[in-house]
Amino acid sequence: MKNLRFLFFIILLCFSPHNVSAHQETVLQVRTIAISPYGIDSHGELSGIYYDLANHLLSKAGLESEHLIFPYSRIIHELKIGKTDLTIMFKYKELVDYVDYIYPLPSLKNVVIGRKGTDFSSVKQLEKRSIAYLRGAKFSDDVDNNPEIIKQKVSDFRQGLLMLKKGRVDAIIGPMAPIISAAKLLGLNKGFFGRPLIVSERTPWLQISKKSHDKISAKQLEVIFRQMMIHGELKEIQQKYQ
Repeated sequence: MKNLRFLFFIILLCFSPHNVSAHQETVLQVRTIAISPYGIDSHGELSGIYYDLANHLLSKAGLESEHLIFPYSRIIHELKIGKTDLTIMFKYKELVDYVDYIYPLPSLKNVVIGRKGTDFSSVKQLEKRSIAYLRGAKFSDDVDNNPEIIKQKVSDFRQGLLMLKKGRVDAIIGPMAPIISAAKLLGLNKGFFGRPLIVSERTPWLQISKKSHDKISAKQLEVIFRQMMIHGELKEIQQKYQ
């Protein structure tokens, strides 16, 4: 009987709120941007370039995680309050005081592109025009700070391209890869588009919340991630989504 009581006590101790909380604190909250081909949520099946890359990193580091795909704006909010520990995305001015940047990925060119026959040679030519702009994202200071350019906020590139196809906007802004990825899903080939105007070049970074340093070693992540980049793991993953 004493042995049974002792066993019952151990079971209660293991599942006490304190121990459950301690376990939850060791599970990293990882978020990937909901932009194909970087983060793809296909009816609950998660994948994508950044999604796979982060999972490879976590596996090599031996870290347990809960990895979800969220919109830009939600990830930014969660990084600020410490609810998200780790992500891969561009630097944002509003996050300077909330995150630490671990390691850069290759830079991406952001473009403004319209339908065939509608070409832009400067940001100035976008004035009085409407462009589909992903909600929560920031792709170009020149475009963002020009009040004469009409920005139509969209939830994803697919919605933006549908608006472009129907003539509800004059162009769409963003990195070329996700624009082309969304176009393929809609059956739009490269002949649909005009000539792209490059409006910025920005670098995605592996970054962690400043509130997460007690859960994770930034130095360990940097060492592992650098080796992954040197060994071409990003390129291997990118080939899966071409």
